[in-house]
Amino acid sequence: MTVITLISDWGLNDYYTAAVKGMIFKQLPDANIIDISHQIAPFDVGQAAYVLRNTYQSFPDNTIHIVGVNTEESIEHPHAVAYFNKQYFIGADNGVFSLIFDSAPEKLVELDILQDSDHFTFSGRDRFVKAAVHLAKGGKIEDLGAKKESLISKIPFNPIVDENCIRGIVTHIDTYENLITNIPKSLFAEKVKNKRFTISLRTAKLNAIHTSYGDVPHGEIVAIFASHGMLEIAMNKSKAASLLGIERKFPVIIEIESNGN
Repeated sequence: MTVITLISDWGLNDYYTAAVKGMIFKQLPDANIIDISHQIAPFDVGQAAYVLRNTYQSFPDNTIHIVGVNTEESIEHPHAVAYFNKQYFIGADNGVFSLIFDSAPEKLVELDILQDSDHFTFSGRDRFVKAAVHLAKGGKIEDLGAKKESLISKIPFNPIVDENCIRGIVTHIDTYENLITNIPKSLFAEKVKNKRFTISLRTAKLNAIHTSYGDVPHGEIVAIFASHGMLEIAMNKSKAASLLGIERKFPVIIEIESNGN
């Protein structure tokens, strides 16, 4: 059975999620629907891309992902369906796909299907569901619209590197208020090697990388590389973001001693 996932900024207090699920079940009664998240910050395609990028590879081939974030269609940001890494992605081409994929999708079409409603404010229910059901029933992506040559590109924030310093930012704050940066483990290993280093984040100064949150006492700050492969700053059983007063895009600096061992 094909899996259909939902990720959106619809929240949990309104009818939007239920309406989309109801429309899927109406057309596909045995659908297998999985909620990834409905608490993406409104219109925040960067956050949506981060969550989906770290999620989709856990799903089986031919999973269909409906991206219900900033979905209003325009000439600049048309609705699109992409086939990438053996999975389908449906949403507005507003840069979100370019932040999820590491390369161009194998197939990409501009969505061209009629919706049943005369209103154009709820694309997730009125257009994306139709496309998802078509694919779930074995329909071809090519039947959903004309070939699209390229995606709208959003350039991700990459670390700035010089001889003795890595400058990154906090790109995501999770439910536990752990601070996830854009500094990958591979870059850290390449630049730091066996040298001494200091990670600076507002008032926090860290000189070691640990393997788990529990490696430090309750309430202490810890730096780890978690399953997402990025440098993460956390507090053991506490809330790093609130207690340090840090939000997304806050700078993180790693200073490397030039002659350290």
